[in-house]
Amino acid sequence: MYDRFERQIDYLRISVTDRCDLRCVYCMPAEGIACKPRDAILSYARIEAVAREAVALGVTKIRLTGGEPLVRHNIEELVGRLARIGGLRELAMTTNGTRLAAMAGVLKARGLGRVNVSLDTLDPERYRAVTRGGDLGQVLRGIEAAAAAGLTPVKINMVIIEDTGVDEVERMRRFCDARGMRLQTIMHFSLYDRRDLRARFLAERPPSCAQCNRLRLTSDGFLKPCLFSEDEIAVDFTDMRGSIRAAVAAKPESGSRCRNREMCAIGG
Repeated sequence: MYDRFERQIDYLRISVTDRCDLRCVYCMPAEGIACKPRDAILSYARIEAVAREAVALGVTKIRLTGGEPLVRHNIEELVGRLARIGGLRELAMTTNGTRLAAMAGVLKARGLGRVNVSLDTLDPERYRAVTRGGDLGQVLRGIEAAAAAGLTPVKINMVIIEDTGVDEVERMRRFCDARGMRLQTIMHFSLYDRRDLRARFLAERPPSCAQCNRLRLTSDGFLKPCLFSEDEIAVDFTDMRGSIRAAVAAKPESGSRCRNREMCAIGG
């Protein structure tokens, strides 16, 4: 699939839940958000149906996100459903890693290819502050389990926030290099004002709009053509291909802001 600006759209990010077991300072308010009622969240059968139509139209990569995808009950069932879609070349997941130690083996067995783990610091106290209560050791055990299970190459997503120092980034880089993992630095930005992206510091991502190859499926059944836009296409389950094509056609050349959803409800 190609959009109006000749960008090939071959990547679908699927948010399976807007719930999370952490409260990272750059992603979610301390009090959390008003989560969607469970009956408003897409079933695994419906997610699979949209994914199959997307792959039939040219999507080759799917990433499961949240919220935190591993808090969704029986997420391995969805992984197995998606892994069986013919033509899908890559199935990945972004997770905060808190439940990965227990889940890595079963996720691999069901067909997950690899994981990105969100980890912004290797300092336990700073990690606890950034996540508002998280346990760094829990995540490190999850990373080890992912590598042992073969969910590789493991990528570490490190969000660069205002007080992140060069030494902290270098420490993370050494940590990844020693374990054969890849570090991906992500600039903290606001969905409310894309001008924040002008102030890049030590970060490789997000990519430029000219390189955008993705659509996003929200946990409650909307296709987002652009992260920085409030435009959404409700999936018509009687014409899923039509909905996907409409979302591709609606992709702007460059978005400006999104105020109708928090980042934790989109999945990045």
